[in-house]
Amino acid sequence: MGLRDLAKRLSVSVEQIDDERLQDRFADLDVTKISAVTPRTQSRIGGEITRTRITPRSGVPSFEISISDGTGTAVAVFTGRRHVPGLEHHRAVVLEGVPRSERGRMVMLNPAYTLFPH
Repeated sequence: MGLRDLAKRLSVSVEQIDDERLQDRFADLDVTKISAVTPRTQSRIGGEITRTRITPRSGVPSFEISISDGTGTAVAVFTGRRHVPGLEHHRAVVLEGVPRSERGRMVMLNPAYTLFPH
Protein backbone atom coordinates (compact mmCIF):
# COMPACT_ATOMS: atom_id res chain seq x y z
CA MET A 1 0.00 0.00 0.00
CA GLY A 2 1.48 3.31 -1.09
CA LEU A 3 1.28 6.66 0.58
CA ARG A 4 -1.45 7.79 -1.85
CA ASP A 5 -3.58 4.75 -1.05
CA LEU A 6 -3.19 5.41 2.66
CA ALA A 7 -4.13 9.08 2.24
CA LYS A 8 -7.20 8.08 0.20
CA ARG A 9 -8.35 5.54 2.78
CA LEU A 10 -7.98 8.08 5.58
CA SER A 11 -9.95 10.77 3.71
CA VAL A 12 -13.05 8.70 2.85
CA SER A 13 -15.77 7.53 5.19
CA VAL A 14 -16.32 3.95 6.32
CA GLU A 15 -19.62 3.88 4.40
CA GLN A 16 -17.85 4.78 1.15
CA ILE A 17 -15.24 2.07 1.69
CA ASP A 18 -17.99 -0.47 2.41
CA ASP A 19 -19.96 0.61 -0.70
CA GLU A 20 -16.84 0.17 -2.87
CA ARG A 21 -16.21 -3.26 -1.35
CA LEU A 22 -19.79 -4.36 -2.11
CA GLN A 23 -19.67 -3.01 -5.66
CA ASP A 24 -16.43 -4.92 -6.30
CA ARG A 25 -17.90 -8.10 -4.80
CA PHE A 26 -20.92 -8.15 -7.13
CA ALA A 27 -19.32 -6.62 -10.25
CA ASP A 28 -18.48 -9.98 -11.87
CA LEU A 29 -21.95 -11.47 -11.44
CA ASP A 30 -24.68 -11.20 -14.07
CA VAL A 31 -26.91 -9.00 -11.91
CA THR A 32 -28.51 -5.58 -12.22
CA LYS A 33 -27.35 -2.86 -9.85
CA ILE A 34 -30.05 -2.08 -7.31
CA SER A 35 -29.92 1.62 -8.23
CA ALA A 36 -30.69 0.71 -11.87
CA VAL A 37 -33.63 -1.64 -11.24
CA THR A 38 -36.85 -0.76 -13.04
CA PRO A 39 -40.02 -1.49 -11.04
CA ARG A 40 -42.42 -4.12 -12.40
CA THR A 41 -39.87 -5.83 -14.64
CA GLN A 42 -38.21 -9.19 -14.05
CA SER A 43 -34.89 -8.47 -12.31
CA ARG A 44 -31.89 -10.30 -10.91
CA ILE A 45 -30.09 -8.39 -8.15
CA GLY A 46 -27.29 -9.32 -5.81
CA GLY A 47 -26.26 -7.95 -2.48
CA GLU A 48 -25.22 -8.55 1.08
CA ILE A 49 -27.88 -8.92 3.76
CA THR A 50 -27.78 -5.88 6.02
CA ARG A 51 -30.97 -6.38 8.04
CA THR A 52 -33.50 -9.06 8.92
CA ARG A 53 -36.83 -8.68 10.67
CA ILE A 54 -40.24 -10.26 11.11
CA THR A 55 -43.21 -8.02 10.34
CA PRO A 56 -46.92 -8.73 10.02
CA ARG A 57 -48.50 -8.21 6.59
CA SER A 58 -52.27 -8.45 6.63
CA GLY A 59 -52.08 -10.33 9.92
CA VAL A 60 -49.64 -12.94 8.56
CA PRO A 61 -46.00 -12.99 9.74
CA SER A 62 -43.48 -12.13 7.04
CA PHE A 63 -39.70 -12.46 7.07
CA GLU A 64 -37.99 -9.41 5.55
CA ILE A 65 -34.37 -9.00 4.55
CA SER A 66 -32.69 -5.82 3.33
CA ILE A 67 -29.81 -6.23 0.91
CA SER A 68 -27.24 -3.72 -0.32
CA ASP A 69 -24.87 -3.87 -3.28
CA GLY A 70 -23.15 -0.55 -2.66
CA THR A 71 -25.39 1.35 -5.09
CA GLY A 72 -28.69 1.00 -3.25
CA THR A 73 -30.88 -1.08 -0.97
CA ALA A 74 -33.71 -3.49 -1.72
CA VAL A 75 -36.06 -5.48 0.49
CA ALA A 76 -37.15 -9.10 -0.02
CA VAL A 77 -40.33 -10.21 1.75
CA PHE A 78 -41.06 -13.90 2.34
CA THR A 79 -44.74 -14.03 3.31
CA GLY A 80 -45.95 -16.57 5.84
CA ARG A 81 -42.43 -17.21 7.12
CA ARG A 82 -40.74 -16.33 10.39
CA HIS A 83 -37.33 -17.52 9.20
CA VAL A 84 -35.66 -18.69 6.00
CA PRO A 85 -32.67 -20.98 6.59
CA GLY A 86 -29.40 -19.49 5.38
CA LEU A 87 -30.62 -15.91 5.11
CA GLU A 88 -28.61 -14.19 7.84
CA HIS A 89 -26.62 -10.98 8.30
CA HIS A 90 -23.62 -10.40 6.02
CA ARG A 91 -24.53 -13.31 3.74
CA ALA A 92 -24.28 -12.69 -0.01
CA VAL A 93 -27.42 -13.52 -1.95
CA VAL A 94 -28.84 -13.12 -5.46
CA LEU A 95 -32.58 -12.46 -5.70
CA GLU A 96 -34.74 -13.02 -8.78
CA GLY A 97 -38.24 -11.63 -9.07
CA VAL A 98 -40.36 -8.64 -9.96
CA PRO A 99 -39.60 -5.62 -7.76
CA ARG A 100 -42.06 -2.87 -6.99
CA SER A 101 -41.81 0.47 -5.25
CA GLU A 102 -43.47 0.46 -1.85
CA ARG A 103 -43.27 3.44 0.52
CA GLY A 104 -40.07 4.69 -1.08
CA ARG A 105 -38.23 1.37 -1.10
CA MET A 106 -37.70 -1.37 -3.69
CA VAL A 107 -39.54 -4.54 -2.59
CA MET A 108 -39.61 -8.10 -4.00
CA LEU A 109 -42.28 -10.48 -2.74
CA ASN A 110 -41.26 -14.13 -2.37
CA PRO A 111 -38.26 -13.94 -4.73
CA ALA A 112 -36.19 -16.91 -5.81
CA TYR A 113 -32.81 -16.70 -4.11
CA THR A 114 -29.32 -18.12 -4.41
CA LEU A 115 -26.96 -18.11 -1.43
CA PHE A 116 -23.21 -17.63 -1.71
CA PRO A 117 -20.67 -19.19 0.63
CA HIS A 118 -19.45 -17.10 3.56
